Amino acid sequence: MTATSGALLGIFVGGAARRMNGYPKGLLATSAGGTSIVKHLVRLGNEMGMAPVFVGDAAVYAEEAPGVVALADAPANIGPLGGLAALFAHAREGHVIAVACDMPFVTRDVLERLRAHPSEAAVLAARRTAEGPFEPFLARYDVHRAGAALAVCLRDGARSFQRLFASCDVTEWSLSEEERAAWNDWDAPDDVPEWARP
Repeated sequence: MTATSGALLGIFVGGAARRMNGYPKGLLATSAGGTSIVKHLVRLGNEMGMAPVFVGDAAVYAEEAPGVVALADAPANIGPLGGLAALFAHAREGHVIAVACDMPFVTRDVLERLRAHPSEAAVLAARRTAEGPFEPFLARYDVHRAGAALAVCLRDGARSFQRLFASCDVTEWSLSEEERAAWNDWDAPDDVPEWARP
């Protein structure tokens, strides 16, 4: 599978949403009276032939996206790297694109650019600032190359995406203004417009 062919869309739904007072962030609406973030992301994945899957405890989203495969972290209880390992095992080959369930501004065009990027690196990821760390979401992973690095990290007890990124080749995705807007997330109540607050 090449960078321009298919990819799988992993929607990470784990986490306790403590900064959102426990409210599932993926249920927030993408617009006034609009669809939920997870439903929006699932629709994009289906329209693009990217086989969307939930990564993490997705029970609360079952009614929003019936029939979507949900992957439990494997190994469990180690944070999102366990989810990434489960996503790699499910995909088996090619590329996966990881997004978070609190990213309401992801568009089809942005996902297509990410999927079609010519990089052959293990990871294609962006930074918030020029000297900042690579961000794990709205990022593309090569299942075999990133998977091999992840296996070593897990064997050595590493639990952070930054350890993974330091152990494999990463191409920086230089974001356009549209891509940077799509990459923003709703992590806390102050990030969320009043019409979208629960």
